[in-house]
Amino acid sequence: MLGVRTCNAPSSLTISNMLFLPLIISIFAFVFGLFLFLGLEKIPEGSEKVVEISLAIRKGAMTFLRREFKILFLILILIALVLGMAIDFRQALTFLIGAGLSATAGFLGMMVATKSNGRVANAALQSLSGAFRIAFRGGTITGMFVTSLGLLGIILVWLLFKTPEVLISFAFGCSLIALFLRVGGGMYTKSADIGADLVGKIEKGIPEDDPRNPAVIADAVGDNVGDIAGMGSDLFESYVSAIAAVTVLGVPLYGVRGFIFPILLAGAGILASMVGSFLVRIKSEKTELSFQEQTEKVRGAMQKGMIFANGLMVMAAYFIARYILGDLGVFWAVVTGLAIGILLSFSIQYYTSDKYPPVLSIARSSKTGASLNIIEGFSQGMISVVIPAMAIGIGMILVYKFAGLFGIAVSSVGILSVLGINLSADCYGPVVDNAAGIAEMASLPDIVRKRTDALDSVGNTTAATGKGFAIGSAGLAALAWLAVFARAANLETLSLITPEVIGGLFIGAMLSFAFCSLAMKAVSRGAFTVVEEVRRQFREISGLMEGKAKPDYARCIDITTKRALKSMILPGTLAILVPIAVGIFLGLEALAGFLLGTLVTGFLLAVMMANAGGAWDNAKKYIEAGNLGGKGSAPHKAAVVGDTVGDSMKDTAGPSLNILIKVVGVVSLIFIPLFLLLG
Repeated sequence: MLGVRTCNAPSSLTISNMLFLPLIISIFAFVFGLFLFLGLEKIPEGSEKVVEISLAIRKGAMTFLRREFKILFLILILIALVLGMAIDFRQALTFLIGAGLSATAGFLGMMVATKSNGRVANAALQSLSGAFRIAFRGGTITGMFVTSLGLLGIILVWLLFKTPEVLISFAFGCSLIALFLRVGGGMYTKSADIGADLVGKIEKGIPEDDPRNPAVIADAVGDNVGDIAGMGSDLFESYVSAIAAVTVLGVPLYGVRGFIFPILLAGAGILASMVGSFLVRIKSEKTELSFQEQTEKVRGAMQKGMIFANGLMVMAAYFIARYILGDLGVFWAVVTGLAIGILLSFSIQYYTSDKYPPVLSIARSSKTGASLNIIEGFSQGMISVVIPAMAIGIGMILVYKFAGLFGIAVSSVGILSVLGINLSADCYGPVVDNAAGIAEMASLPDIVRKRTDALDSVGNTTAATGKGFAIGSAGLAALAWLAVFARAANLETLSLITPEVIGGLFIGAMLSFAFCSLAMKAVSRGAFTVVEEVRRQFREISGLMEGKAKPDYARCIDITTKRALKSMILPGTLAILVPIAVGIFLGLEALAGFLLGTLVTGFLLAVMMANAGGAWDNAKKYIEAGNLGGKGSAPHKAAVVGDTVGDSMKDTAGPSLNILIKVVGVVSLIFIPLFLLLG
């Protein structure tokens, strides 16, 4: 290892003193988020029509979550009983605590988003800056809630049991909720979105978010259950997993300092995110800006806040590593994790923004029809994995030299340390997307739609970048759990040519593809049902196309809810049962190979799907902005087809892989005692 110990760690540290600061920070961040939320509620929501639409979206989202949580409650109780009997009841209790906090994080994020969307649309009547301020505030509230609950949960579990092992089951509870929210929410949102687009845009030639479309409210609901509740619980779980993995590896090496180190890093990251968020501001415009000027202004404001937050985090990490562990090797591991996150963000922005050649080439290919649009999108998605794969691969070699297996886990905390501001930018996207839809459905003036479209254009890029950030953090967190597994199973060196390892590699690789297939097939079947329902309503409801009759929005919401909840069970079950089966029947070496196979294929597939889907989406948006014939043209219809292909990839299958590669690692680790007993 290259970690150079430049000074001795203080000898007078006490757990009470060291826990005090991050505990106070986590409580302060939650109170700060609550303060911003109360301020948000005081902002006018707009006209009666805006309030009606916003309320319908909120009710639909809450209905979906309530029904999903009823199903998950039974699953959670069953798993807790198994953990209690097979391992011990401390593990069962911490599993339920983790699940409860993860569900709370997802629920709070969705509630904030559904209370922000109408207010953003209403503020856009006055100015771009006012609408942006509210949208980013909604994201900031979610970022504060997620990070504060994650850090607070870890500290409280430690105080209850004073052992790092129980944090594994705590992370498992977080992972399981995140998996089902991500899978179920993704299936819901894309079934509604694709069904609405295929009938509305292509068959009927009506605009996106047109109130005549029966699936338009279900589509707006889906943005919240998939991209807010799902993403919030996903990153909450990554955040918890990274800190837990560092703790499990660090306590045997450094004693109690191995626990204090990651929670101090997390606390510093929350403060850095908070400070950075104050810098994300744009000045009120005296004259109306062009679409391009608006997007550049918003994008620049976000980048300024993120750069400042990352800079603060680097400085904080240096002092924490030096004075808590006395080892600068772990500092460089943190910096490497941060660098990987920044590199992934720029790479994903390049492949998904309409400022750069990949998206423009997809848009131009649409002039010849949907086939070349799809081929070009796939090719750009595939080549886009090069930089992320190189970044992760080289980064892991470096951090191992800096601080060994512990360094791998530390790097995952590095990429997630400023999660607060990263999640703010990510959740901003669905909020402004909903706001643009509400502006269309409420027939607000054209200037509102122009401003919300500019915000939404940036939101598409931040959403794509956020998905990439989630994938990168998931990859590092999964590597961290792999390091913990290797240590716990005494497999720090592994021969890759043994039949058990090779067999496990193939099974793990297979699981990623099978998981994606199930997720995408569920979207296809759900979208088919929505298409049939939308066609039926246009056919049977007299005057609907002319705008003289109101569609049955509730019917589409009910269809997508039932489909998503039914379809999420099998993929979620496979993520739990397959690693257990491999461990029982093939042994620990095969299980290590299985984890490697799932990690590598899952990570690369997730990057490819997220980038291809984001590029297809922005190629469509580029044409809709008036290029290559604009809305309603033949290239536009081809781009819509490509976008619907990408929808199931970037918002369902791809993001779900983030959680799969972590769930299999945590499950494998928890059941090691069982595998050893049966082996």
